[in-house]
Amino acid sequence: MTTPTSYFDTSSWDPADVLSGGSRMIPISTPSGEFRVWTKRVGTNPDIKVLLLHGGPGATDELYECFDVWFPGAGIEYYYYDQLGSFRSDVPEDPSLWTLERFVDEVEQVRIALGLDSSNFVLLGQSWGGLLAMEYAVHHQQNLKGLVISNMMSSSKLYNEYAHNVLMPTMDQEILAEIKQFEADGNTSDPRYEELLMEHHYVLHVCRMPVEQWPDPVMRSLGHINPAIYVPMQGPSELGLSGSLESWDRSGDLKDIDVPTLVIGAAHDTMDPEHMRWMSEQLPQGEFLLCPNGSHLAQFDDPQHYFPGLINFLNKL
Repeated sequence: MTTPTSYFDTSSWDPADVLSGGSRMIPISTPSGEFRVWTKRVGTNPDIKVLLLHGGPGATDELYECFDVWFPGAGIEYYYYDQLGSFRSDVPEDPSLWTLERFVDEVEQVRIALGLDSSNFVLLGQSWGGLLAMEYAVHHQQNLKGLVISNMMSSSKLYNEYAHNVLMPTMDQEILAEIKQFEADGNTSDPRYEELLMEHHYVLHVCRMPVEQWPDPVMRSLGHINPAIYVPMQGPSELGLSGSLESWDRSGDLKDIDVPTLVIGAAHDTMDPEHMRWMSEQLPQGEFLLCPNGSHLAQFDDPQHYFPGLINFLNKL
């Protein structure tokens, strides 16, 4: 994968917080003290500055490396960002930090530190990042120029229903029973569990290509995921959501998010694409983009639809 030349203006940054390669560590205040999160700016555009919220929770910015192929040529300024507890950022061993409310506050602190505001700030979140982006918009939409919700439904309950009523019936039922038994026994670290999920779920609904062809950034991000965040918030099961986010629902609040918003869904996603179309219709300034060949990581397995549609939305802003 070719990464075009990037340009960085670090004139306003504290040298103590600037690392090699144009990246920056931003101080974050939390109830447990101050920590630092990693960001990296690519490109320069005074009117469009996209902050990327990765999935997980506890995954990494690596899931956006494919944006380097598309965004620089379109003249879009964008920011890689590892949330607290993820990869290049500080990784405190404090379970009290892993709450949705604190992550929303963290995003707001990052926005302020980067100097983003309603004249230029676009928040793009994929999967858990999409959930976090919606939650941020509910509390801070006055700071947004635009919002992108990628591969995420607005209700954990409806997500679980889609997994149970639509995805699970299509699986080999004996395999599904074996997967569920691993989860019931708390043996999700067993290699057999991962093998079953990869063959019967991941390559169909997470990244729709043979696993030996999975892009290197995806494999690296999976290897770097922080289970101390992922498991308590997402839950141990990969076939639904059962952690602290299990009761999350912002479907009734979509009508109040009155900023230009693009909702991206994919035909083979773990998330219901028709629900995501419905979400776009509830948003006062909503648009919907369907990736017909894509799954949950549509930026990797259907880039020919994902990026032209996304870039068109950003250009209209």
